[in-house]
Amino acid sequence: MTLNSTIARVTDRIRARSEGPRTDYLARIKAAGDAGPSRAHLSCGNQAHAYAAMGQDKDALAAARAPNVGIVTAYNDMLSAHQPYENYPQLIKAALREIGATAQVAGGVPAMCDGVTQGQPGMELSLFSRDVIAMAAAVSLSHNTFDAAIYMGVCDKIVPGLVMAAATFGHIPAVFLPAGPMTTGLPNDEKAKVRQQFATGEVGRDKLMAAEMASYHGPGTCTFYGTANTNQMLMEFMGLHLPGSSFVNPNTPLREALTVAGAKRAAEITALGNDYRPAGEILDEKAFVNGLVGLMATGGSTNHILHLPAMARAAGIILDLADFDEVSSVTPLMAKVYPNGLADVNHFHAAGGLQFMIRHLLDAGLLHKDAKTVSGEGMAHYIQEPKITPEGLTWVDGPVDSQNEKVLRKTADPFQKTGGLKQLDGNLGRGVIKLSAVAEERRHIEAPVRVFHDQDDVKEAFKRGEFTQDTIVVVRFQGPKANGMPELHSLTPTLSVLQDRGLKVALVTDGRMSGASGKVPAAIHVSPEAADGGPLAKLQDGDIVRLDALSGELTCLTEGVAERAPVQPDLSANQFGLGRELFGAFRTHVGPSTEGASVVL
Repeated sequence: MTLNSTIARVTDRIRARSEGPRTDYLARIKAAGDAGPSRAHLSCGNQAHAYAAMGQDKDALAAARAPNVGIVTAYNDMLSAHQPYENYPQLIKAALREIGATAQVAGGVPAMCDGVTQGQPGMELSLFSRDVIAMAAAVSLSHNTFDAAIYMGVCDKIVPGLVMAAATFGHIPAVFLPAGPMTTGLPNDEKAKVRQQFATGEVGRDKLMAAEMASYHGPGTCTFYGTANTNQMLMEFMGLHLPGSSFVNPNTPLREALTVAGAKRAAEITALGNDYRPAGEILDEKAFVNGLVGLMATGGSTNHILHLPAMARAAGIILDLADFDEVSSVTPLMAKVYPNGLADVNHFHAAGGLQFMIRHLLDAGLLHKDAKTVSGEGMAHYIQEPKITPEGLTWVDGPVDSQNEKVLRKTADPFQKTGGLKQLDGNLGRGVIKLSAVAEERRHIEAPVRVFHDQDDVKEAFKRGEFTQDTIVVVRFQGPKANGMPELHSLTPTLSVLQDRGLKVALVTDGRMSGASGKVPAAIHVSPEAADGGPLAKLQDGDIVRLDALSGELTCLTEGVAERAPVQPDLSANQFGLGRELFGAFRTHVGPSTEGASVVL
């Protein structure tokens, strides 16, 4: 199938826009690669320090004739998704010894759980943790003793930060190893119902706690299709995972076999062999466009409108909101996974999963079929799924037909003809909205605003019964400069209740809503942010705003707003406590959300 003309045009535009930085980037990683295996340039003293604790692997390391793979791990047991990584290093080392190679844990990176910090002050460190993770991974790899790197991370900011590091060390190959989703627990829609009942006082905290514990109940990624599982999808669509590895449950024979295979593949694609695949060459404009297509086809997380531009910039590629919008306009929504449906990622995987989707997107000309991947040349590898046979791990053709059309459909018969994201523009700035879970009749609203500076104030106003008419709730000073851009996901139950009562409601914010945002229309990431003097800082209660997700309009209709002086609130409460004082330089120097809200790029 010929490549779709819009996909081709967007790719060409990205390539032209990125020509200067991408050319410089490729020259840098070529020079690093041409210098040869890094250990050859280390002194004997350097190497002795590096190998001192490596026991049976010392001789192989000192000989420097076989690949040495650096492991960058985000293991901790605070995150259920990352707890399975505890035993991966020993498994990887043993697997590489079988082929005469070695591995070392190069270092660990921080990994915070947004589920734990949701609605809490610690969430104000969440977005910035992405850049910290990139820097921590860079410190890990700065020992310069590795021929390839294995990156172990799953959740929200961790994978984007690790991709930024992999691109920065783009002269060495990178293989990402997932850990897989937890098994299915309490259905997500039942959990959401209990949350709404708690918000209205119908049930007590004991019922809420029981529901939450039944939903988040074991090792593995949370099963809804939020940022963590969108990360895993992206790593397959962008060619950094082994095919079919994203959604295999932890602590299963297939999961272990894929970990072993991923480790061995990392050793096979170093400059010491005949199939050198440096990460910087895989992370090109085709890979990022394929990632955009995957994001739209699955109805993925809005957080990646921040992360993908930052990841791309690390590889010398410049993405713009218009690229997301145009790709969305031609990419059909093929999946319905909670919050855009009742199924979880285990149901999605069982219905055919990523292999089914990639097959049909390739057939429709919506993916770059010739993209370079860790598995080989071209995306055809990713229509295959892994199986354990008596002979061991093998890959076979994935499904042609969906096993459940309520969850997964072909491109010719999608849930909707366009993807789940839409760019917004108008006199209030630029932003985005996720539409895949928003009913069509709720995609246009024109109503007076209520302005808040804190999500807790919205919930208190709700408890006082102050929302009695159609309302656009504006929560401003939630951008990266103001307070680190925390997710406002805890507003979802409150706003959902108002919507269920028959009111037309929407959220407009310079903050984030995450991959868990759902049926309430939310204009998010509005830029310039209020703390930068953006138009949101000039709104007052009662101003009339139009949010039209169909036309992509975000406009204040009240005259004279532009002439007002922007509000200057007291943001001192966001500067201290739970480590926030250490991130003052990040808040000062962070870039706009339209460019990825990064401090380091």
